[in-house]
Amino acid sequence: MTKATESSGAQRKGNANLKPFKKGQSGNPGGIPKDLREVIALARSHTVTAITALAEIAGSPASPESARVSAANALLDRAWGKAKETVEISGQDGAPLGLVVTVVRPSE
Repeated sequence: MTKATESSGAQRKGNANLKPFKKGQSGNPGGIPKDLREVIALARSHTVTAITALAEIAGSPASPESARVSAANALLDRAWGKAKETVEISGQDGAPLGLVVTVVRPSE
């Protein structure tokens, strides 16, 4: 028996007690743990303070430039969402791609 077969056999034995979820059944029926919900609520309670601090840093000439840029980016991301990544797709040698549309009508 090869090592790959031995390890995959051992892996199957280790997973023997796992059962797949029934169709339509959630893998996490209780949702997120209560402790995590409390941490999220606590963090959200400091939203106004955090936004105020970011605005102060972004607007302060005494703050290092990198801190001002980071704070400004954080404010913009929260206000408008993160910028979408764009990808340019072009044809051979940078030429624009052509699009051919063929309409097929059923014969009458």
